[in-house]
Amino acid sequence: MEHSIFIHILSMLVIAIVAISILRRFGLPPILAYLLTGVVSGPSGFHWFTQQQMHSVAELGVVLLMFSLGLEFSVPKLWSMRRTVFGLGSAQVTFTALIAGLVALLFGQNMISAVVIGSAVALSSTAIVLKLVNEQGWMRRRHGELSVSVLLFQDIAVVPLLIVLPLLSTNGEPIGFLEIAWGMLTGILAFIGLMSFGKWILPRIFDEVARSRSNELFVLSTLVVVLVTGAFTQWLGLSMALGAFIAGMLLGESQYRRQLEADIRPFRDLLMGLFFISIGMLLDFSIVAEFWWQILLILIAVLLTKTIVVFGILKLGGEQFKVALSTAISLAQVGEFSFVVLALAVNYELLETQMSTIFVMVAVLSMSIAPWLVRNSLIIAQKIEGKTSKKSTIEDEFQLPPPEDGDLVLILGYGRVGQTIARFLKTEAVPFVVLDLDPKRVSEAKLAGEPVFFGDACKMGLLKQIGIRRASMVVITFGESRQVEDCLALSRKLATETKILVRTTDDAELDSLKEMGATQVIPEKLEGSLMLVSQVLYKCGVPLPRIIKRLESERRNHYQYLHGFFTGAETDFTLELLHAVSLDTGSNAVGKTLTAIPWSELGVEIRAVRRKGEEISPPPEDWVFQRKDIIMLVGKPRAIETAEEYLLQG
Repeated sequence: MEHSIFIHILSMLVIAIVAISILRRFGLPPILAYLLTGVVSGPSGFHWFTQQQMHSVAELGVVLLMFSLGLEFSVPKLWSMRRTVFGLGSAQVTFTALIAGLVALLFGQNMISAVVIGSAVALSSTAIVLKLVNEQGWMRRRHGELSVSVLLFQDIAVVPLLIVLPLLSTNGEPIGFLEIAWGMLTGILAFIGLMSFGKWILPRIFDEVARSRSNELFVLSTLVVVLVTGAFTQWLGLSMALGAFIAGMLLGESQYRRQLEADIRPFRDLLMGLFFISIGMLLDFSIVAEFWWQILLILIAVLLTKTIVVFGILKLGGEQFKVALSTAISLAQVGEFSFVVLALAVNYELLETQMSTIFVMVAVLSMSIAPWLVRNSLIIAQKIEGKTSKKSTIEDEFQLPPPEDGDLVLILGYGRVGQTIARFLKTEAVPFVVLDLDPKRVSEAKLAGEPVFFGDACKMGLLKQIGIRRASMVVITFGESRQVEDCLALSRKLATETKILVRTTDDAELDSLKEMGATQVIPEKLEGSLMLVSQVLYKCGVPLPRIIKRLESERRNHYQYLHGFFTGAETDFTLELLHAVSLDTGSNAVGKTLTAIPWSELGVEIRAVRRKGEEISPPPEDWVFQRKDIIMLVGKPRAIETAEEYLLQG
């Protein structure tokens, strides 16, 4: 028997691994893979396990999830976002739950089932939306901020649900207002008691644990604190998850927050996987097959209802059409906490198996299409706006200056890097214009008299209007690779001769960005290492001109000697280098032919010449060097230095 259970567990894990690998290729969240694993290994599949067998272990996943949520719960952050969180968030949850609950009542559900259904429908997927919004680089855009605010309130709204759902379980007996009020009061008192206890005791406990410098003790102490607080709230007749959330809140403001989060993540992810597997076991495909068209209708109704509710609230709040609609589309799906609500409702017999199966399937389908909806939310909103609104085109929304002739520099992105570049350009009286997507940053910069304008640098019409074709240089300072690639491709298409400088975090995409049209790519990490090297050499007494030459050599050769090259003691004297020499007006080689220069005496060979972006390799014998030619030389370091001095100075 034990051997059989082991084989079943192993088979279930293999199915989960395969399912996650396959769904990740299609950009779908791992939650769906766990649900699929539950379907295959549960009563509807091989029947290796039942939902009841998985329940005890799976409940720990919910407990650790709520603990992690408590760690992320920052009172200062919540207070700074209070208008959107408690305004927009509370309105969305209230209206969506009310509409869904009333519809459930109209279709014959009792009051308690309607409350459960309304609560489950009102919640969206924090994991999916936050991940995709962050990947797309939308966290600081208006619709991203609004989405995060609503999700934050939804996460908070789960807490009173954890208090109320156990109270609604009365084994068929009617529940009165006094019972609910007493239960809420008990929950509040438990919250205050744990907060008072934890504020003084928990930090001291973890101080002692941290002094031991034992990672095992730290992890064990964390798990014990989570389970003890959960057991205490369960003893009070409330949910274990509520106690875990309170414990997370208590430790969320401490200095151990990051360490706690890192230690608990492996346990949380594994147990949450088991929780979603147990949810998958609830799916009865005979019910799905019988009610498939009702499931599709409910799915469409849920998506439309949530979209309309969020869109309506935002429009009443004065938000732009595109911002309101893209936010609404991003929040249209049903979330992972909906599974928690549905699972608790089934455990407390608040919801029939048939209804739970239908809504679990609706949640699964909505989360399946959520990645596509979130990624394309702006495109969908823009297309609908174009059909429904004739007020203005996209470019009319931005009050940009007319293009200017001369050495105009276009800076795309006004974070720290963009502001630093702008400050130096201003010092040198070089005209520049900036595009940025942070409305607060743009408004503050405008008040200071800076030529900064709100706009998406990936919009062709906007780049045309701001005068990219007349700019002498474009500087892309974004950190997100997807935005950089889109913006670079569009900029190079509109301005074929313009210099385009791109800032990246590292050199992982250096070659691909150069192929896409970047004149120069500046990787921050490698530039940081070069700056450190320059300081080391300067402190060691190396002359500054020699240091500058070394740095320029690395940059011209695409930092190739910073890519994991290990040298020996004499390698610097024997290794042949590829080195670029740029000719200026007064260079000795300007006006001379290729054969007029004694390459063999200099000890180097010419590999190629670059002129106006084109590389000639090898150059013909009658080649005449001109100003701004870049000569690619191959030779040993000392010979390279001699040849460069000859080419530039004679």
